[in-house]
Amino acid sequence: MENFSTMSKSAVKISLDLLSNPLCEQDQDFLNMVTALDTAMKRMDAFNQEKVNQIQKTVIEPLKKFGSVFPSLNMAVKRREQALQDYRRLQAKVEKYEEKEKTGPVLAKLHQAREELRPVRDDFEAKNKQLLDEMPRFYNSRLDYFQPSFESLIRAQVVYYSEMHKIFGDLTQQLDQPGHPDEQREQENEAKLSELRALSIVADD
Repeated sequence: MENFSTMSKSAVKISLDLLSNPLCEQDQDFLNMVTALDTAMKRMDAFNQEKVNQIQKTVIEPLKKFGSVFPSLNMAVKRREQALQDYRRLQAKVEKYEEKEKTGPVLAKLHQAREELRPVRDDFEAKNKQLLDEMPRFYNSRLDYFQPSFESLIRAQVVYYSEMHKIFGDLTQQLDQPGHPDEQREQENEAKLSELRALSIVADD
C-alpha cells in the first residue's frame, strides 16, 4: 500500500513539474497535453487513496485484530502446561506414598497428598477441556473470518484497475493524434533525436 501511494504521488509530482515547465507557456498544444496528463494523474491518485483506505479498513485492520488474539491463546496454552506440570508433580507424590508401607504417618501423608492433588487435577482437566473444545473451533473459523477480507481486497483491486483503464483510456483519446500509428511516432522521435545529437553541444568528443 505504501508503494502504491508513493507511485501515485510521484506521478502527480511529475505532471506538476511538467506544468511549471516554461514550454507550457510557449506551446498551447503541449500545455493541453500536460494538463490532460495532470488531470489523469490526480484522478489516479484519488482512486489509489480510496483503494488504500478501503484495504486498510477491510483487510489490514481485521488481520491485525486476528493477530491480537494469539498472545491470549498462547497464554492459555502456557497456563494449561503449567497446570499439567503441577498435576504430574502431585500425582507422582501420591504414587510415591502409595508404594510405601501403609503405616499411620504414611497414610496421613497419602491422604494429604490426595487432597492437594484433587483441586490441581480438576484445574488441569478444566483448562485442558477448554483448549480441546475451543482450539478446533478457533482453527476452523479462520476461513469464515478471512473470506470477507479477501473478497474486499479483490473488489478493491477490480474497482481500482477498472478505473485506471478508464482514466488512461480517456487520456489516450485526448493525446492521440489521428493518422499517427506507433511506427510513425517512433520514426518521428528518432528523427528528432538525431537532430539533437547533431548539435555541437551534445556531439561526442
